[in-house]
Amino acid sequence: MRDLACDVAVIGAGTAGIAAHRAALSAGAKAVLIEQGPGGTTCARVGCMPSKLLITAAEAAEDARAAHRLGIHVGAVHVDGPAVLSRLRRLRDRFVGSVFEGLEQLPDESRLTGRAVFEGPDCLRIDDHTRLRFKAAVLATGSSPSVPEPLRDLGERVLTTDTVFDIEDLPASLAVLGAGPVGLELAQAMARLGVRTSVFDPGDSLGGLSDPDLKAAAREIFSQTFDLHLGAKVAHAAPDGDGARLGWSGEGGAGDGRFARVLAAAGRPPNVRGLGLERTGVSLDEKGSPSYDSRSLLCEGAPILIAGDANADRPVLHEASRQGRIAGRNAARLAAGEGLERPERWVALAMVFSQPQIAVIGGGFSPESGRIVGRADFCDQGRAQVMDRAQGGIRLYAEPDGRLTGAELIGPEVEHLGHLLAYAVQDGLDVRRFRDRPFYHPTLEEGLDTALSDLVDRLG
Repeated sequence: MRDLACDVAVIGAGTAGIAAHRAALSAGAKAVLIEQGPGGTTCARVGCMPSKLLITAAEAAEDARAAHRLGIHVGAVHVDGPAVLSRLRRLRDRFVGSVFEGLEQLPDESRLTGRAVFEGPDCLRIDDHTRLRFKAAVLATGSSPSVPEPLRDLGERVLTTDTVFDIEDLPASLAVLGAGPVGLELAQAMARLGVRTSVFDPGDSLGGLSDPDLKAAAREIFSQTFDLHLGAKVAHAAPDGDGARLGWSGEGGAGDGRFARVLAAAGRPPNVRGLGLERTGVSLDEKGSPSYDSRSLLCEGAPILIAGDANADRPVLHEASRQGRIAGRNAARLAAGEGLERPERWVALAMVFSQPQIAVIGGGFSPESGRIVGRADFCDQGRAQVMDRAQGGIRLYAEPDGRLTGAELIGPEVEHLGHLLAYAVQDGLDVRRFRDRPFYHPTLEEGLDTALSDLVDRLG
């Protein structure tokens, strides 16, 4: 076993790890990036990009089916499942390949391959070939899909976000466990591609919405596309030929059904077990995750920082990239004996690329907060009707002094409105000042104008 030393060791070469390694190098530190594999980042390989490729195909099929509402007749729509998935994998592999190309440009001395395990607060063992001593480390080990206990004996009948994009053809039927952003996106896409789809979730919300009216709207909208079981829990599952039979109970009563495949979309816990963290001196919670400062990202008890999905805080790419930069710079500062930076956090921004889309800014609705709520409806909004997508609404949340603090939206292309609102909340913009802006006609942004006007009226 060879012995090496560095200033900063970065464990994991996903979005956060790559950003941390780059930031540490830019700060003048001798940094080593350690990748166990398979690499390519969660977003490019099994997350944002392949899911959007599937969604795009599904939207094309749905638009063709719905074209008659605009007086356009295209005939029967045929979905070629193998062709859809082949295109998905071809472009996904291109995105993953671009990540690998960037890594391959790094000097050999700044990269190691293998599983890294802590031997102490300043030492890592990589497989059985290298012992690496460091002054500071960045834990950017990402996350892995969770498979609920009832599904664990179903073998290949169970799909996860790590495997669903590698199937050769679309299944005849699919049960989706989890109605969060990932479950909702994939369930709607599969249903629009002709897969008989059912969604199960013990909660009462879809896509992270919390406003009661918007939750009800989402439930009505999406239940028209697939079989929806909110407030339901899958209690048991068993192989049934080459498929699976599930049994569930909940608000709508008990039921059972057979599905060709089951998709576990109930979350991605962080990859922190088996890393030897207990030998570093960091404080660990009951799940084995380190206690850390959410701004500096420094773990309590050791010169280790944690970034990206590994800290399970905000598992989205823009947060992982920023956290990686912060952790990398701070690791270089620790190695140099300097103080840490603690930048203010970005406003929470979450999106679901379903149709209609969902965006939640600043944490969403809370009846105990005392905030003022402004409302608007897309159902009678001009541009939404022109687009034949008049569904959903907007909720804006403000403090009594007029400062905008958050929002929830479900509607056509609200990814764009979501960004505008995130910037306004981040900057602490007063609702009255925000209202005094141009809103071009006819645009979806006029819905935001309506909601702001309602909020100004309520503020008095």
